[in-house]
Amino acid sequence: MQQLSSILDRFAEPETLKMAKLGRELRAKGIDVIDLSLGEPDFDTPQHIKDAAKKAIDDNWSHYTPVPGFLDLREAICTKFKRDNNLDYKPENIVASTGAKQSLANVVLALVDEGDEVVIPTPYWVTYSELVKIARGKVVQVGTTMESQFKITPSQLEAVINNKTKVFLFSSPCNPSGAVYSKDELEALAAIFRKHPNIYIISDEIYEYINFVGKHESIAQFDDLKDRVIIVNGLSKGFAMTGWRLGYIAAHANIAKACEKLQGQFTSGTNSIAQKAAVVALTTDLKPSFEMVKEFTRRREITMGLVKQIPGLKCFEPQGAFYIFPDVSHYFGRSHGQMVIQNSADFSMYLLNTAHVSSVMGDAFGDPKCVRFSFANSAENIQKAWARIKEALAKLS
Repeated sequence: MQQLSSILDRFAEPETLKMAKLGRELRAKGIDVIDLSLGEPDFDTPQHIKDAAKKAIDDNWSHYTPVPGFLDLREAICTKFKRDNNLDYKPENIVASTGAKQSLANVVLALVDEGDEVVIPTPYWVTYSELVKIARGKVVQVGTTMESQFKITPSQLEAVINNKTKVFLFSSPCNPSGAVYSKDELEALAAIFRKHPNIYIISDEIYEYINFVGKHESIAQFDDLKDRVIIVNGLSKGFAMTGWRLGYIAAHANIAKACEKLQGQFTSGTNSIAQKAAVVALTTDLKPSFEMVKEFTRRREITMGLVKQIPGLKCFEPQGAFYIFPDVSHYFGRSHGQMVIQNSADFSMYLLNTAHVSSVMGDAFGDPKCVRFSFANSAENIQKAWARIKEALAKLS
């Protein structure tokens, strides 16, 4: 057999996609699987955005696009930053990509060299650590707790910084925990970064609009740090545009140029029709997005109420995004028939095979005691899923 590249040994397949794949396989056998694993809004893209895409097709926006994105899209992104975040960017600071995942990959590959350390608070989105490994960097995990609302403290941050620290990578609102950093909490972290001027900060803000506790705060608001901050955002979550694949960064022009250079060799410019639709999404009425957030708020309340009925589950009430991340370790060591639950992966597989509900094991997010469940599904399916989960867990002894 031919030898494949060693790059494939550096990282793992995303557990989120693996669990979704297992769920599809069971469905293909005729089993009714309720998906609480994928982070995808179950809403359709708002009509005015779809209309913009149709118009773009009719207007023949069907050719190759500039690598960093059409100028009108980058201007629209700058308008969005000023309107929503009071941040001043120019088109030269913006690079649009085929989803926020590509945006993250561009940034990590542009910044991280072999041996560079990247500090990532746990829990974190599954892809963060794997991108660092692809770049041959070293992942430095900093554990947070439910008691700290899954947020890193300034003292924790300072304790792990050394002369190899190159990047701090985090999300707010956070996938999977639902943690949202306040302005005061970001200011406290900023005070540490001011002591270490060589560290870049990657701020994943893809869940910006899905916030249950107030105004979104970006660490880029601190002027003396802004040139070191790379904001990653996109259209998937806030506009129900997951399949349109459009993400973007805002960064110092030098970093933006580096990402453009990388992207030029991977995918070039992203989808022309999605870009034209994104201009309308970013610059017109946000009411459809806020209506989605209202529904997510309702589903969060439903989910939390159902989880509280299950013995042994400890759960932080998410402040943003659309996940809960309960501690399920109460069930470790318990069994049903031949199935013994030793860890969160066993817990997720037990629920998939017994309750026919898909979730994602916490190991994938850097927290082996927890499991991620999405509430980006209908209220009916959420209620049905948690009834099944309750019944399946009651069988364990």
